Formats: sequence, C-alpha cells, structure tokens
Amino acid sequence: MTVHLTRDAFVAAPSESVFEAVTDWWAQGSWLPLTRVRVLSGNGRSAGSRIQAVTGVGPAAIVDTMEITHFDAPHSVVLRHSGRFVRGEVHIEVLALPGGTSRVVWTEHLDVPGGRIGVAVWPVARTALGWGLGRSLDLLGRLVETGALPRDTQ
Repeated sequence: MTVHLTRDAFVAAPSESVFEAVTDWWAQGSWLPLTRVRVLSGNGRSAGSRIQAVTGVGPAAIVDTMEITHFDAPHSVVLRHSGRFVRGEVHIEVLALPGGTSRVVWTEHLDVPGGRIGVAVWPVARTALGWGLGRSLDLLGRLVETGALPRDTQ
C-alpha cells in the first residue's frame, strides 16, 4: 500500500537559498533530528547521484538509501527511496513567493512495510512522522533565515 505525507514551511528567504539548504545533504543532520546524510556516488546535485541517510541511534537506526531521479535547481528534486525498510519517493519543491520569501513543500509517497500490520500502524506513524517533518522544516527555515545553517559538513 502506498501512502502520502505532505508538510510545508514558509521561509523568509529567496527560493535559491532555501533550495540550496534543503539539498545540502551533508547539513541535513542540523535540522533533521538524529540523522546523518552522505553522498554515496555522484555529486549530490544531479540525477543519478546516490545518497544515504541514517536516522536513529545504534541498532534502532534506519538506513535509507536514495537515488536522485530529478534535480531542477532551484525548484525541485525527486529522490527514490531504495532501502530495505523505506521504499517510495520523496518530492521536494521550493516555491518562490512575493517579497523574496519561499515555501518549501516536502511530499513522501511511501510503500508501507510490514504488510497488514504496517497498514494498521500507519495512522499512528503518519501522525508522528508528519509532526516530526513539520518541525524539521520549520527548523530548516529558521536556520536559513538566520544564516546559521552549517554548510558542506561532509
């Protein structure tokens, strides 16, 4: 079963700056809690590049490998989740708004793992994931607005 989850945030910064920040894979750990991201192959800024996100601690960590299938700076990027646990796609879009502000929209299209049990648990998981993603995008916005986002930390 494929499920969908969308969260967004408004950022008082130009879309180019927001797109650069949201696709700075090395710095994502500063706004996605308990997450470390690295580029496995390619430059991380083009289709075909592969990245890996590890979220969690110790044996509870989830390894999420992804391939960039679409990269259109400064507007959108699409990644295909190809890990053992996380499958599906993530679409990240940055919209330029009047006055030099932006809206970042993050949409996950996920294949729910675990069969019937996974489907039964999804409503609770959706709430938790949605809350966490919303807070993370808000933090990203604050870091971009204040210039406090670390850059290229890999």
